[in-house]
Amino acid sequence: MKILVAGATGNVGHPLVEQLHAAGHHVRALTRNPAKANFPAGVEVIEGDLTRPETLEKALEGVVGLHLINFGGDGYALLQTGAEIVAMAEKAGVKRVTVLLGGEKGALESAVEASSLAWTFLQPVEFMSNILDWAESIRSDGTVTQAFANRKSAIVHDADIAAVAAAALTEDGHGGKTYTITGGQVLTPIEMLRMIGETIGRNLKFIELSEAEGREQWRSQGFPDEVIEFFVWVYGNTPEIGYTVVPTVQQVTGRAPRTFAQWAIENAEKFRA
Repeated sequence: MKILVAGATGNVGHPLVEQLHAAGHHVRALTRNPAKANFPAGVEVIEGDLTRPETLEKALEGVVGLHLINFGGDGYALLQTGAEIVAMAEKAGVKRVTVLLGGEKGALESAVEASSLAWTFLQPVEFMSNILDWAESIRSDGTVTQAFANRKSAIVHDADIAAVAAAALTEDGHGGKTYTITGGQVLTPIEMLRMIGETIGRNLKFIELSEAEGREQWRSQGFPDEVIEFFVWVYGNTPEIGYTVVPTVQQVTGRAPRTFAQWAIENAEKFRA
């Protein structure tokens, strides 16, 4: 089966490419910069940009399964070319499509829902890879300085999101479904930091900021006001979906979700001084 993965160098796209390739599928990895791609031998790397549908015609040739992300470019703005992409996919003979959701739905999701494709929406909660943002401060002085230290998260391993996508792209029975994807346990940032410390054999300290201090920190890091407001909402008043464990990974893939402790071991060297 020939499968095209957009966002192939991303936190979900990369493990999805690897998992599909390992399962014996012909995988095309779509990227705006093929020179920077790093995939196993046998993966077909092809240049393309979701914000420029005219670049996708060759990439879609012979494709049966298609993985999409709902944003384009470097600014994570919602994709505005969804109708064109979906029309091209239908014309090329694509049968199944997965869409990785990020925030609100946009033109892509509307076009997919109105299409003839067997679509599956992937709605993960917080990615474990987000915690790599702590790596520099942990390496330098063993601290993490952030607001909302006791917020709760059903944080999920990126490879588990990819595994659900892989199943939806290669198996029947997933069409027309929206899958909320979580890890198997609820953790706070303080608990996550403790687990990283145990993994690397170092006492680490969480320095909690007030909401106002957190806003200023995000502002100094270059985040625009609308993103800062989103952070305050999602971290300061986390919606129930963000801290409620659901069995999607087990039900779809047949195995338990990867744990944060496992993720910490996999990424330990990134946190070591």
